[in-house]
Amino acid sequence: MYRTHTCGELRVENLDQSVCLSGWVQKVRRLGAMTFVDLRDRYGITQLVVGEGAPAALKQAVDRLGREFVVQARGRVVERASKNNKIPTGEIEVVLEALGILAESDTPPFTIEEQTDGGDDIRMKYRYLDLRRAAVRGNLELRHRMARAVRNYLSDLDFIEVETPVLIKSTPEGARDFVVPSRMNPGQFYALPQSPQTFKQLLMVSGFDRYFQIVKCFRDEDLRADRQPEFTQVDCEMSFVEQDDVLEVFEGLMRHLFREIRGIEVGPFPRMTWGEAMSEYGCDKPDLRFGMKIVELTGIVQRKGFAVVDEAEYVGAIRVPGCAGYTRKQLDELTDFVKRPQIGAKGLLYVRYDEDGSLRSSVDKFYTEVDLTAWAAACEAVPGDLLLLLLGERAKTLPRLGELRIEMGNRLGLRDKNTFKPLWVTDFPLLEWDEEMRRFYAMHHPFTSPKPEDVEKMESDPASVRANAYDLVINGVEIGGGSIRIHDSALQSKMFDRLGFTREEAEAQFGFLLGAFKYGAPPHGGIAFGFDRLVSLFAGLDSIRDVIAFPKNNSGRDVMIDSPSDVSPTQLEELCISVQIPGTPVTR
Repeated sequence: MYRTHTCGELRVENLDQSVCLSGWVQKVRRLGAMTFVDLRDRYGITQLVVGEGAPAALKQAVDRLGREFVVQARGRVVERASKNNKIPTGEIEVVLEALGILAESDTPPFTIEEQTDGGDDIRMKYRYLDLRRAAVRGNLELRHRMARAVRNYLSDLDFIEVETPVLIKSTPEGARDFVVPSRMNPGQFYALPQSPQTFKQLLMVSGFDRYFQIVKCFRDEDLRADRQPEFTQVDCEMSFVEQDDVLEVFEGLMRHLFREIRGIEVGPFPRMTWGEAMSEYGCDKPDLRFGMKIVELTGIVQRKGFAVVDEAEYVGAIRVPGCAGYTRKQLDELTDFVKRPQIGAKGLLYVRYDEDGSLRSSVDKFYTEVDLTAWAAACEAVPGDLLLLLLGERAKTLPRLGELRIEMGNRLGLRDKNTFKPLWVTDFPLLEWDEEMRRFYAMHHPFTSPKPEDVEKMESDPASVRANAYDLVINGVEIGGGSIRIHDSALQSKMFDRLGFTREEAEAQFGFLLGAFKYGAPPHGGIAFGFDRLVSLFAGLDSIRDVIAFPKNNSGRDVMIDSPSDVSPTQLEELCISVQIPGTPVTR
């Protein structure tokens, strides 16, 4: 056998045992007549030692060793004289008696240790080496434990895991599809699924009343830290449920994960409507780890002769505790922050509420201390606080205040990654208006049911219709979202009509689903969690790339295997695809 134990397994209980280990050489240290070898595998590191009296052949074998050589080591477990309390095997070492080199290694392009000297690009290119590092491997082990916990929890609640197709039909709603040409059907294409949405609804029609799947999904969209072209979600659906039923089950799942994986108890999740979230936090995924709620001051600050403020549709403020002593330089930095193109504000107003109770502002020319005292009272400010104000169109100013709030939370160290504040956001708008296209789009997807009490407004006032939808937000990150679905063919047709589909277009795109509804569709609803985001949140990481074994970079490329790549003209010809190669005529 290649090994009797792993490199993370031996303890003082194994003293005097003869053992066989296999793994990679992480480091060789030669100290006088003694040589020490750190042998690493997936489970940990064990120190091997070669003493002065070792056979010459063994010393020669050890002298050949380089970093990342794969070896088999036989020896006897002894107690270490100089213990290492930083690793689980730090109380023992193995006196080497025999060594076999199983594979030699070139010098790696970066150090394969906790603190590596490799940058992101080089580690992505040699990802298989990066995965040997304990920190990266630990992220994937965490992902495995979370996936197992999800499966066990849902299986115990009678959910059944069903695999849905990967080659499906392209739909016009949502993000851009990845398309796959069909050789057997020239000129036609499959799409890779952005979600198993329609299939899980069909499973409800089929009588599978509790479904889940840990599934790979695909979206051809611009990338950032929390996006990848292919990603994993925990996809779930239930029959004969209302919103509260779904939230109860999956809040239970999240609390189970916090308990099993992080060892912490999380209390009941608060609920907040979309309207409350936008007006108090400036976004639909509020971070509740800190306060600084947005306060509207429009009625208080206007009619004082300051035209810029008087003409504004909306004026809002956040109260920043203990920051009245901010310098002019710090306030200028915040002004520059809100003026960035990504934020888009024209400027920033501020009020310092000094410790002595006096109030000073950037607009003292237009407002008295009595006025400023009213502002401070509305914001529940106390001496030592700083008020930051933005103004403009309400729909644009609230998100800007939300960004400013997050920036202050970061600056003040209020976003502790080991603190978790989940909540449900509910009652989203069903539809959103696209001014450029002059049409409504579904805020979630076209199968989301409106609130029953709002159905009658689908014709008269569609913009005010609320969706029977909900998002799970943790620490300002949208972890999952779902809704109660439309299960009535007539209401689904009305929804398609509101979205601008002709009857023929709706039938061509979703006729299979509408047809299934005619054969008895139960009331149903579900949710999908971004599994990559959830794992990165539990790991305390900012990027989902660090919890994916072989991720793409920010350009959507896999630099390790050099993908996407060209394909041969023969393959293109078989697929009936024309391609223009620069400098050549069009080939067919």
